[in-house]
Amino acid sequence: MTFLNLLASIALQSDDGTGALIGGTVFACCWLIVAIVFIAAMWKIFVKAGQPGWAAIIPYYNLYIITQITGREIWWLALYIFIPFTVIFAMIDLALSFGKSMVYGIVMGLIGIPLLMLGFGGDQYVGPVMKGKAFY
Repeated sequence: MTFLNLLASIALQSDDGTGALIGGTVFACCWLIVAIVFIAAMWKIFVKAGQPGWAAIIPYYNLYIITQITGREIWWLALYIFIPFTVIFAMIDLALSFGKSMVYGIVMGLIGIPLLMLGFGGDQYVGPVMKGKAFY
């Protein structure tokens, strides 16, 4: 009997919430693994752009670093924090700053997989593409 089969049999045969505890623990462990992988990808992106990698760990400061990498004005930071969907614009800018297309940035903002490809791939930082520009 494998470990997962054992967990499933315990979860199905108990009436005291053990199944919920096991399910919640498995979900939390999976979420933690995904979060660590995405933080590692952001760390590598920051290092490629010449910024400190540890900045990927700190909430809101990492958005500030993204504004520095992409060349956006500092007031965009407030938009990223208070209006959630505007982070898609940050991902578009980040993709363009690494020589990728706007569609790549949109997909990166919506599902995140291209963020992993950008971080762990061989893409090079081109420069802050939005410096001195208001629009694309």
